[in-house]
Amino acid sequence: MKRGIAILVSLSALLTVAYFTWSKWAIRHETLTFYDASRDNRPVPVDIAVRRDKEMQANAGMIKLPVAILNHGNTVKFTEYSFLANVFATRGYMAISIQHDLPTDAPMVTKVGELYVGRLPQIQRGIANIRFAASEMKNVQPNADYDHLTMVGHSMGGDISAYFAKMYPDQMKKLVTLDNLRVPFMTEGKFKILSFRSKDPVFKTDPGVLPDEEVREKAGITVVHTGFQHNDMRDTGPDAAKASIQDMLDKFLVDESPLKPVETKTPPALTDPGPVALYGPAKN
Repeated sequence: MKRGIAILVSLSALLTVAYFTWSKWAIRHETLTFYDASRDNRPVPVDIAVRRDKEMQANAGMIKLPVAILNHGNTVKFTEYSFLANVFATRGYMAISIQHDLPTDAPMVTKVGELYVGRLPQIQRGIANIRFAASEMKNVQPNADYDHLTMVGHSMGGDISAYFAKMYPDQMKKLVTLDNLRVPFMTEGKFKILSFRSKDPVFKTDPGVLPDEEVREKAGITVVHTGFQHNDMRDTGPDAAKASIQDMLDKFLVDESPLKPVETKTPPALTDPGPVALYGPAKN
């Protein structure tokens, strides 16, 4: 019996990977650079991922694209999260990945005891980049919903995402973080939250970031405890980590999306999430 379940789980995972691999041909990526005159013409590069057919429908005024903003980790490039961008694009979103750090920026100065370990200036700079990029994107693709954003981020990018949600909750649709360590989640339940957590001896989540299980349940916060390390959660990570995250993220998005994977028959239901657990208490 256990062997049969394992085979079904493996087959479902293979179907998911095959689907996203097949879907890549239909997704268009484009890199643009905007210049913020209010900040000495600061360049703000973005990578756009969108399904070609959905983009054509939006250009014709037939639909309004939902928007996902992807925020990278500290010292990581904005182009290193295509495995996430492709999930959103496949589901009909326009995914916008933003470069927050520039080589000309002053080095980050962290100090234990300060708010967010002294990273607030970098977080606020990320918020400014998001608001500026979204404003500029209205000229590139006006038929998209910039008033209800799905915010996504890894590590420092997850903290930027959580801080944006705190500052502009009425502009949020959903929040997805991958091992954000500093900024606590909102618990008012205004939007759903999905957070992947690593099992890493080096990267530790600050106290208070994750609310307790009872609060999470009431607030619509799903915490996924993975067996992966902090730096596995990007394009350079192992395929198993990326496939599991893609599968869980796709399930998180499917409840609102009219788009379904093209299937010739109904795949077997997952009875086990594989290397990740759907729910579990936070562990220090």
